[in-house]
Amino acid sequence: MGTPGEHDAVAGNVRPQNRAVSAPPMDAHTSHRARLLPIMLSVVAGSADVTSFLGLGLFSAHVTGNLVLLTAHIVARIRDNACLVLSVPIFILALGLTRLLAAGLEALHISALRPLLLLEVLMLGGSFVLCLPSNHPRNQAPPSLLLASQLIVAGMAVQNALVALSLRGAPSTTVMTTNLTRFIMDTGEALLGRNPAEVAEARHRAMDTWPVIIGFTAGAGLGAVCFAAAGLKSLGLPAGLALLALVMSLKS
Repeated sequence: MGTPGEHDAVAGNVRPQNRAVSAPPMDAHTSHRARLLPIMLSVVAGSADVTSFLGLGLFSAHVTGNLVLLTAHIVARIRDNACLVLSVPIFILALGLTRLLAAGLEALHISALRPLLLLEVLMLGGSFVLCLPSNHPRNQAPPSLLLASQLIVAGMAVQNALVALSLRGAPSTTVMTTNLTRFIMDTGEALLGRNPAEVAEARHRAMDTWPVIIGFTAGAGLGAVCFAAAGLKSLGLPAGLALLALVMSLKS
């Protein structure tokens, strides 16, 4: 008697766990709340990027932007570069440490998503708390604002890592240039493509991508409004939104 697997092979059937297929943009069994999580995280990233840029002089989720700003400051001989200089190695270090933490959690058979979301909440919240008593302009920032700027950068590094590690297949929640390019290409494929499988995949991917683009844009707008009204205290917005994302993950 052959094994069940052998009978399946003879019958031309392959068990789902043994079938090699490309991963869909989001898992087919992902709950409705879990599918909303990347959108909420994109709102977090948009609000964090705007409030950190306006209040601290750097992009928290946009390393490319920080490199451009740093280069421009060096050429223009602007001396206040500490936040920008530190932001790149801090982002890289936070990514590496987050991967190590996730590996440790995986070794203990613990899902990394919620612990990493909690870590992001703590970092963004810490940045907010450090900025509460400060009325200093950023070109005369005290050490607390320097630390706050690096905490929010590290928090967004954690978000980048957790999306890559725990929301595999989801679009980036921070890099809208890539998302917008992917969305336009997928829309073109959906409209002009001839291969039905590729058209269906492109349409599915586009449907997952456009809400994240809208979410980031909405977060950026909300962050700008809050900064105009509350200054550095607006850093509480991305911290609060990250907490909401954590609560959403608990209910998913």
